[in-house]
Amino acid sequence: MDKDRVKGTIDDAAGRVKRQVGEWTGDTQSQAEGAAQQVKGKVEKTWGNMKDAARNAQDEARKNNEKEEAIRHDEATRNPSSGRQ
Repeated sequence: MDKDRVKGTIDDAAGRVKRQVGEWTGDTQSQAEGAAQQVKGKVEKTWGNMKDAARNAQDEARKNNEKEEAIRHDEATRNPSSGRQ
């Protein structure tokens, strides 16, 4: 899990609390600050999700390449004359 996802979750929750307290007390500035902090948290979570997805795709591609190389190596050792003319 990416640190941006964790930070985003915390900011989202803190903003939600701040916004709600502002609603209860009638403090429009706290409401606005809380809403802004929620948006910031959601953006951070989305960024973290994107980084995780990119990292996972990179890991998957690396695993697939390693498998393909192992298969080619295995085929080459079983039939050393293939590909040579």
